[in-house]
Amino acid sequence: MQARELIQTFIERVLAFPATDYTKDDQQYLFNVVLDLVGEADAAAITPASQQLIDLKEALLQLAIANHQINDLAAEQDILGAKLMDLVTPLPSAVNRNFWTLYATDPQKALAYFYELSQANDYIKVAAIAKNIAYDVDTPYGSLEITINLSKPEKDPKQIALAKTMKQTGYPKCQLCLENEGYAGRLDFPARRNHRIVRFEIDHQTWGFQYSPYAYFNEHAIFLDGKHEPMVISAKTFSDLLGIVKQFPGYFAGSNADLPIVGGSILTHEHYQGGRHDFPMAKAVIDTPVQFKGYADIKAGIVNWPMSVIRLTGDDGTQMAALATTILDRWQHYSDPEVQVLAQDADGTPHHTITPIARMRGTQFELDLVLRDNQTSAEFPDGLYHPHADVQHIKKENIGLIEVMGLAILPPRLKTEMAEVEKYLCDQPNEMAAYHQTWADHIKRAQTVTRANVTEVVQTAIGKVFKRVLEDAGVYKRNPQGQAAFQRFIQNINQ
Repeated sequence: MQARELIQTFIERVLAFPATDYTKDDQQYLFNVVLDLVGEADAAAITPASQQLIDLKEALLQLAIANHQINDLAAEQDILGAKLMDLVTPLPSAVNRNFWTLYATDPQKALAYFYELSQANDYIKVAAIAKNIAYDVDTPYGSLEITINLSKPEKDPKQIALAKTMKQTGYPKCQLCLENEGYAGRLDFPARRNHRIVRFEIDHQTWGFQYSPYAYFNEHAIFLDGKHEPMVISAKTFSDLLGIVKQFPGYFAGSNADLPIVGGSILTHEHYQGGRHDFPMAKAVIDTPVQFKGYADIKAGIVNWPMSVIRLTGDDGTQMAALATTILDRWQHYSDPEVQVLAQDADGTPHHTITPIARMRGTQFELDLVLRDNQTSAEFPDGLYHPHADVQHIKKENIGLIEVMGLAILPPRLKTEMAEVEKYLCDQPNEMAAYHQTWADHIKRAQTVTRANVTEVVQTAIGKVFKRVLEDAGVYKRNPQGQAAFQRFIQNINQ
């Protein structure tokens, strides 16, 4: 397909896009806009993968590279790609108007509209997400979900070098600020020209609702504070989360913890995550019912889960938030040296916080409170309640909200590394990394491995490692001593 034919075909798809405000009278204008972006030279013919809008956009990026409009760098392609896809994306005001008009009659239609738009305009990277390796592994805690994350492209060394030469503007302040909406992007900051945010209110304050471009689960959403303020787990967190799940039906909402080691990757901007997904932890049941004094109407208990989870269920969100606040306050000041639980260092550095997750069960609120402790020690310098050294060959990163709920987000290196482990297990020539040796030898000793079952064997073994990772992160271990200590904490709350 020659350049002008490619541009014209792309414009036809723009005009046919369901959400477009353009008409046929805009055709020449659009052609010239795209021509300016990709270059006027008629480079060698380029064949798009299909006649679909996103594939035509990808072909236009190749045309722009051939015409020296951009370099063959992922960031520059993302910037230009977002500009092209912005042509099919309604203005923020129109997106918000459409969303809330639909919401007034059917909230599910409003969510479907925004989610479908965010996919169709390539803000959600559907094709990249499809590259992820995902499977389930049965464990005593239920079926855990494993994902090897291949969706985010690795940064080109040339891109990194160029980015270092750029002047730092401090704008946007971070990737979660409202000011990202429509931002063109640069080599060291993602393109957001086709990005849209739905505004809503929490306690009379403006917040934003968007989807994650590299989603880890169905309808992976982000709820972000309209102001750039640090994350903090407080009484407000619980009422916010319960309010969100009521306002966005069918979605859970949760927060990463607010301390290093046990916290998320972005602690500088208050935000929550949510979506339409029932995580393994949500399916786990209460195995030890408990009662909190003064809250007879709230059902509570310890969840059968490798991490330390108190689940609250009730009709009254205000009461639920009040009890959660009491539990948080007690946990922040509670120590039990017998089981290495320490609220703070001698200098007052805090160690205790909570990872909270809210959802609706019919007409009732359900709130999971995951106790977190970010101590380090000489034996465990990365964190006492963090993946220990013997499992870091699989998972070394922080255990954030998504992992807490039973979905492993594993690094892309594992795709090639596990292929070498499989060769080793089948006694084939291999280049297995030395840090997998002990683990691979244990797998060999434990069972018969053949070429027919080796992939399943390795996947199951990874699932078992993730189970151990969650057990490492659990403050109160799933043994008699740990559960007795958990009960001591419950008793402390009731004093």
